[in-house]
Amino acid sequence: MSRKTELSRRGKSFTADHKPLMGEAPEVRGFYLGCGFNSAGMMLGGGCGRELAHWIIHGRPEKDMYGYDIRRFHNSLTDNTRWIRQRSHESYAKNYSVVFPFDEPLASRNMRKDPFHQVLTEQGCVFQERHGWERPGWFTMDGPAPVKDYDYYGAYDIKKNVNYKYNILLGKEYTFDFPPHHDVIKNECLTCRHGVAVFDMSYFGKFYLSGPDAKKAADWLFTADVNKKPGDAYYLAIGGGVAEHNWNHIRTVLQDQGFHCHLTDHSEDMGMISIQGPKSREVLQEVLDTDLSNEAFPFSTHKVVNAAGHQVRAMRLSFVGELGWELHIPKDSCLPVYHAVMAAGAKHGIINSGYRAIDSLSIEKGYRHWHADLRPDDTPLESGLGFTCKLKSSIPFQGRDRLEKQKEEGLRRRIVCFTIDEKVPMFGLEAVFRNGTPVGHLRRSEYGFFIDKTIGYGYIRNPAGGVVSADFIKSGEFTLEKMGVTYEAKAHLKSPFDPENKRIKGIYA
Repeated sequence: MSRKTELSRRGKSFTADHKPLMGEAPEVRGFYLGCGFNSAGMMLGGGCGRELAHWIIHGRPEKDMYGYDIRRFHNSLTDNTRWIRQRSHESYAKNYSVVFPFDEPLASRNMRKDPFHQVLTEQGCVFQERHGWERPGWFTMDGPAPVKDYDYYGAYDIKKNVNYKYNILLGKEYTFDFPPHHDVIKNECLTCRHGVAVFDMSYFGKFYLSGPDAKKAADWLFTADVNKKPGDAYYLAIGGGVAEHNWNHIRTVLQDQGFHCHLTDHSEDMGMISIQGPKSREVLQEVLDTDLSNEAFPFSTHKVVNAAGHQVRAMRLSFVGELGWELHIPKDSCLPVYHAVMAAGAKHGIINSGYRAIDSLSIEKGYRHWHADLRPDDTPLESGLGFTCKLKSSIPFQGRDRLEKQKEEGLRRRIVCFTIDEKVPMFGLEAVFRNGTPVGHLRRSEYGFFIDKTIGYGYIRNPAGGVVSADFIKSGEFTLEKMGVTYEAKAHLKSPFDPENKRIKGIYA
């Protein structure tokens, strides 16, 4: 066999999401990966090699490499042969496919399902896959659209799925315009704004931090003041897509700092539903055995209560900008509690809503999304989250010295909210211009149905290298460019929706 023939027969490496595998292996400290470049090694090798060297020396890359970080995958998936085989195959099969904003994989689905999965499937849930979990995307009115076993697109003599409703629904969303189910998601959003909606958020990571040094560890790990008695435990609810990354980061910090405490994972043991909207208090007051008034149950507090005879942890929080509570529920109690909530909410027009609605509602309120509005190379001050940092206290925390220096010197970039009046879809990466000069790009964009405008968030810089002050933003004329078309935009220093935070306090007058 000639050398040329031998080379031509060698296979290419394709990873589960068509991106390289980089960073410190979760299983072995000090063992770093730099592989799986999906036939793009020569193109990516130089930059990735530089970042990997910085990663090894300093413990983290200089640039945002989260999309390549091996910790983006949950450990239960990377050890699963079916997940690896199917996802790697689909990655290769779609190597040259156009990447549409709302595409979802067909391979390696139903790997992680929460207790609500079957009942939501029966109610028309169109699921998204995140971190192996099936999480609700949106709800079709045309009956169940279950995710089927992967058919390898008919390859290897495997019978191709026919009349595959879920795949048909995905195909209809292959567009850079508003998707055909735009009005369905609008209804989910506006029902939440005017009435009450239930969101299944069970894919969240649910960790307990406990032990004699738990308070010391929490003080160092978290920018906010989490004042508790020494020795008390902390319950951490973390976005599911970043749960593995957070898990490994926290464990690394505990080890490096020598804290005597334990981190335990209960993500699979609990479900989580969020009941949000002006009528949420009326609904939950029939289900929970506690007073839900503002005085008895203020915002950003939690209690262990009974719900329909089952013990749950109720948290008065919101990621959509409305009055609402999260219920963190033991697995075996999930369905009885869910059915009790839906029964109590029936007379109020309660509906199920998904993460497509959360994406719209959260950007409307100005709440940040990980790896869109927030990345590893952003600081809390740049991202408008300085209020979450205990800088007025004397408590040390990781990165405090950097924040104090940045606060003193002024921000050279900062996140800004933009709205446009034209009803056009944007998805992120659109260029931002100030007075005709490019100053950044959108990180994330969605349509805000309540304010009836396209909303985008992006970080901007001062082209002269100076501080990006409030006056710099107010004095500029901004435009956004999408696919060669320019749109006039209005810049906002605060969210254009409920900037005084009245609704989360239950003030709707």
